[in-house]
Amino acid sequence: MCLSFLLAFPLAAQKRVKVTGYVRDADGNPLELVNIMVKNTLNGTMTNEKGYYSLNVATGDSVTFLYSCLGYNKAERIVPVLQADMRLNVQMNYTAIDLGEISVTAIRKQTNTMETMQADQVRLLPDPAGGSIESLVVTFAGVSSNNELSSQYSVRGGSYDENIVYVNGIEVFRPLLIRSGQQEGLSFVNPDLTEEVKFSAGGFEARYGDKMSSVLDITYKKPKAFEGSVSGSLMGGSAYVGSSTGKFTQVTGFRYKSGSSLLGTMDTEAEYDPRFMDLQTYMTYAIAPKWEASFLGNFAINKYHFVPHSRETSSGTLDNVQNFMVYFPNSNERDKFQTLFGAMTLSYKPKEDMTLGLQASAFNSQEEERYDIMGEYWLSDGSDTNTGTDAGSDAMSVARYREHARNRLHSTIMNVGHYGSARLWNNTLKWGAQVQFERINDRISEWEKRDSAGYSLPHTGQEVNLYSNLYSQSELESTRFSAYLQDDFKFRIEQGLFSLTAGVRGSYWSFNKEFIFSPRVSLGFIPNFNQDLTFRLATGLYYQAPFYKELRQVVEDENGNNTIRLNTDLKSQRSIHVIAGGDYTFRIDGRNFKLTTELYYKKLDNLVPYTIDNVKVRYYGENCAEGYAMGLDMKFFGEFVPGTDSWISVSLMKSEQTIRGTTKAPLPNSPGYNLGLFFQDYFPGYKRLKMNLKGVLSGGLPVTVANRGYEAGYFRMPAYKRVDIGLSYELLNPNDAVRDRSFLRYFKSAWLGFDIFNLFDMKNVNSYYWISRPDGEQFPIPNYLTGRQFNVRLIVDF
Repeated sequence: MCLSFLLAFPLAAQKRVKVTGYVRDADGNPLELVNIMVKNTLNGTMTNEKGYYSLNVATGDSVTFLYSCLGYNKAERIVPVLQADMRLNVQMNYTAIDLGEISVTAIRKQTNTMETMQADQVRLLPDPAGGSIESLVVTFAGVSSNNELSSQYSVRGGSYDENIVYVNGIEVFRPLLIRSGQQEGLSFVNPDLTEEVKFSAGGFEARYGDKMSSVLDITYKKPKAFEGSVSGSLMGGSAYVGSSTGKFTQVTGFRYKSGSSLLGTMDTEAEYDPRFMDLQTYMTYAIAPKWEASFLGNFAINKYHFVPHSRETSSGTLDNVQNFMVYFPNSNERDKFQTLFGAMTLSYKPKEDMTLGLQASAFNSQEEERYDIMGEYWLSDGSDTNTGTDAGSDAMSVARYREHARNRLHSTIMNVGHYGSARLWNNTLKWGAQVQFERINDRISEWEKRDSAGYSLPHTGQEVNLYSNLYSQSELESTRFSAYLQDDFKFRIEQGLFSLTAGVRGSYWSFNKEFIFSPRVSLGFIPNFNQDLTFRLATGLYYQAPFYKELRQVVEDENGNNTIRLNTDLKSQRSIHVIAGGDYTFRIDGRNFKLTTELYYKKLDNLVPYTIDNVKVRYYGENCAEGYAMGLDMKFFGEFVPGTDSWISVSLMKSEQTIRGTTKAPLPNSPGYNLGLFFQDYFPGYKRLKMNLKGVLSGGLPVTVANRGYEAGYFRMPAYKRVDIGLSYELLNPNDAVRDRSFLRYFKSAWLGFDIFNLFDMKNVNSYYWISRPDGEQFPIPNYLTGRQFNVRLIVDF
């Protein structure tokens, strides 16, 4: 009997129960990476991204739990008697310093390569693109852009097509035919509907798709009450409304943009009539306590109408100025890009730490490009100030040309998939599988005719030839299968806290019968000796699976006619990422700052080389290159002005590709250096008047001769440099007493703004027009982007 008692006693003493709960901040938002420890023991855990934790604890009397997180006051909870599983929720208050009316809080830790940005920082941003999340992303370290009319961007030397964009976990697409930022219009992401923005410049998780450069992960709002906003400017307007009624929430937004006034600052005098509009909605409905359905829909139509009249461009050096004069008789361009997108999601939470879901989406795009541009031009040196035919008589080159296109592309992309996540102890498992069907119908008929000094180009002396031509009647139907599995594991040792994310992704494409396998891993570490430091290391194998543009291979027949065929042997491009970096957070005069540094190396092979014409990527259509990209990215983030977030980023990079084993050239999107600045300020003691400043300085990109690759040589265009500034005055805020005595009580706030785009009127080049002479000599004439432009805007929230 005594022996039985002695054996049973240690077993009873080792009985353990599960303590679970959520940790939230004072506003009710979940807190990630909160340390939970049982006092006087080494038993502990931490919260996941939803603020949830689970901890196995030995039973006993008066068990004390300690909660700590950088930037928040420590919390302590005492359980007098712990004998069974229990739920223990905790709220943690900010560690704040009160500076009059300003409350400064700490910066959240980042243990992976995904950076978080506040979406509301875009609202007052001076943006010639009409207001977009991407306009702020281009100021991040490692990101570059050389066209203010476009929402496309390059990350660490990669092409625009290497960036993947998600909205509420669903991949979104953009039109394929767009060749100019003037035609592009609005980006898919509506900043009015956006709640959270996450961005990674490399080393991202396996749950994100097969792209080689970056991920932009957008989360749309789920309003808790009625809200809305209306804004208007000289460039267009937008409106959105959100509501919540019990089980149902919705947020719907409409945007309209016209860039006529902005395009009027370019060298070409013309009738510009670009009109871009879209309508988006995101709805959720709680079918049952554990079931929720959501719908994301978008309809967008971009119309670009262009009637050029004349153009005069000066280029060259101070010692050798060249004047380029063009007249356009009976020329016009009409483009139309219409897209329709819809996605349904059904999610089920069988228990607090598990989520299961089904997703289905469809994307349809109808793109038409029609133009007939006829020009009569001459190129002369700067000493010739005459006009008309006299100038042409002594010109370096006199010619006529005609560009013609009747292009049409219809695409349909449909997919259905399953995703899930589950928390097991300190692990968070995530998995997913998807099937995607693609149908693309491409019709291209374009040609260019040139004659110089009476000779048709290219001049052979025997026949009349077109300068260039391209023809296609391509159709593609294919199916892709993809799946991923990853584990987020957090653990603590005596030296500090580790956060490990490891996963694998696989996919198969029926078109080229290729299976790709992509393992990825990242490790974060917060040392105990100094919790202001965070270290990160990430590596992985990333593929760029061909979509459609990469497949198009130009084949020339014996008569010089170019047709497009789809290369069935094309394989995925591959990149091995190695990234090492970290953060250092500190305080100066009671304000928070963070310095982020990352070193990266990307080994590239199986590359499909490409050239860039404005924002259009022209691929070689074959895997014939290999290369690398390496560099240093730094970002200094903080409250330079109390209560506002600002940052400056610096990027240095070097890249090289070897084409067909002989030609060495930099990657087309490798500027060499990049400087980005986002700065906010307000008048001291008077926060109604704010200033937003965005600046970009990016090294020139390599350029090749038109219709030729890097084998014919290259040169670099001038650096892209631009500063946009906006001043905003708050006409109304929630604390104004006048709101209680008039119809203004229906409004929350109102802002009146004044913007100056391209503050210093810098002439930036983003492409070249090539002048040809009968002797084969060619002259690059720069196509300049927009000049200084003023804008007035009004934003009203209700």
